[in-house]
Amino acid sequence: MAKAKTVFVCDQCGAQQPKWAGQCPDCGAWNSLVEQGVAASGAAAKGRGRIGYAGEARVRLLRDVAPEETPRTGTGLAELDRVLGGGLVPGSVTLIGGDPGIGKSTLLQQMLASTQPRLRGLYVTGEESLEQVHLRAQRLGLPTGELAVLAETCVERIVALAGAEQPQLMVVDSVQTVFTETLTSAPGSVSQLRESAAALVRHAKTTGTALVLVGHVTKEGTIAGPRVLEHMVDTVLYFQDETASRYRVIRAVKNRFGAVNELGVFAMTDTGLKEVANPSAIFLSRHEAAVAGSVVMVAREGTRPLLVEVQALVDDSHLHNPRRVALGPDAGRLAMLLAVLHRHGGIGLSDQDVFVNVVGGMRVHETAADLPIVLAALSSFRDKPLPQGLVAFGELGLAGEVRPVPGGEERLREAAKHGFERAIVPAANAPRKGRDAGIRVIPVKRLSEALDAL
Repeated sequence: MAKAKTVFVCDQCGAQQPKWAGQCPDCGAWNSLVEQGVAASGAAAKGRGRIGYAGEARVRLLRDVAPEETPRTGTGLAELDRVLGGGLVPGSVTLIGGDPGIGKSTLLQQMLASTQPRLRGLYVTGEESLEQVHLRAQRLGLPTGELAVLAETCVERIVALAGAEQPQLMVVDSVQTVFTETLTSAPGSVSQLRESAAALVRHAKTTGTALVLVGHVTKEGTIAGPRVLEHMVDTVLYFQDETASRYRVIRAVKNRFGAVNELGVFAMTDTGLKEVANPSAIFLSRHEAAVAGSVVMVAREGTRPLLVEVQALVDDSHLHNPRRVALGPDAGRLAMLLAVLHRHGGIGLSDQDVFVNVVGGMRVHETAADLPIVLAALSSFRDKPLPQGLVAFGELGLAGEVRPVPGGEERLREAAKHGFERAIVPAANAPRKGRDAGIRVIPVKRLSEALDAL
């Protein structure tokens, strides 16, 4: 009897190795190789010779390919439509991940209920019973009469039943519980994830079904399983708890039908997730009077400008190495900005502890936060509040120059809409002649000019 062939698959990158090793040669992860059985050659060759879902395999010139307008269907949730790029696309595959209990199933069940009059939906659950799904719908006040549900984990049976039902929108919760009968490994393993997801993606592309997959996340916050899972889908969304409260943020990190890094904000209530029409209000503190060490900046997430408050606390240090703590911005960039402030602003903080925080737990990685961080640190060090109604944004270079950032005019319009009166911005981001941003703009080219403007 022939010996069953096995390979060792990395559960981080999905690379296959003929023998076990302590470290994956491809991605460098330690203790990540797991023994897996190889599928039979008949199963692997099954379906060869047919036209794939990408179309007929023949070489064509790009000018001969007629582009088609991609139709979109709204989900009934404006914030989710924004992140998706305008709505659901037939045949698209979306992967959404998030921490346990953050509201992924709640969001998708609300989406199915909102699209039910327009799209035939199918909710496939592998983690809950149908009774639990029904109880959630009752708790959220969702209509349950016409929503089709299926409790199944075998991908072959899911595809067969979906082919008979012919839904236009299908949700699989979650992909880590789905398995294929062609492999003997346990559900959630690398090979099971890859083959099960491939079968579901193939079904979505061939039938034009909009497919949404729910994925588990690791303790690092990334979607569990090989990264090949994220390459196979069209859109990857992360559902996050940015503020450690009732607010939820959904962020697009990959989108073949829209902008990446797009942001949608929801609030968790007793009746489910509600859209937040004005997300800037979450990240702004309402001080009765001006306080030292606080400045408002206009961040940009995808195509959306957001007003966030940057706070700094500068205090005498009793340590040989003063502390530099940044919650929201990058800690290494904070040390660089303080050096620029010393060299080109003449203000040294080498004997001071500096703490910087973005209100609401927002993570700001763009360089537009450079100028607000420096102004907030200076305000705290001098114990002098900045003028109320002031916003600032801009990148600082090592030579002391204030460099422009993308979307300057959109940021200014957002600040003016919320009642701010003055803005310190890079000179290259100032509105052109004949354009009124609705706010008094103070253009600066160097850090010294920004300090003089205060």
